[in-house]
Amino acid sequence: MNPQRRKLVQTASLTAAAVAAGGVLIPQRVLGAYVKAAFDADDVSGALNAAMGSDQHSSTDAIKLKAPDIAENGAVVPVTVSSTLDNVDSIAIVAVKNPLPLTSFYDLTPASEPYVSTRIKMGQTSEVIAVVKADGKLYSSAKEVKVTIGGCGG
Repeated sequence: MNPQRRKLVQTASLTAAAVAAGGVLIPQRVLGAYVKAAFDADDVSGALNAAMGSDQHSSTDAIKLKAPDIAENGAVVPVTVSSTLDNVDSIAIVAVKNPLPLTSFYDLTPASEPYVSTRIKMGQTSEVIAVVKADGKLYSSAKEVKVTIGGCGG
């Protein structure tokens, strides 16, 4: 056996063992805290209260919400949220008319850039709201997205 190949195989094996031992394969560590009550809430107020501790948010131009005006397929609606606010703790994306409005929630560290890009599922034309928690306060930006083919059972 080639000594170079043997060293590569040993290094790969040790790396895999170190990753497994370090807890990287434990779902709670990989996925973070899952806010079940927020994702199970059937209204925006309940979802925001469970995820962010309040549902009182004020609109701001410091949050950029990018989403299509018309989504041809509600099952895959691209959404990007970025913010110039300082000390951003978390970002939530809500589709108001979805049966379960909270589509995604991101708990950020101080080292994180306040930017997320994802695809959400929408059942019908609805307002999409990005809510950012910064310095203990909630700020938002909203956009109406017209859905031509539903994704949440539509």
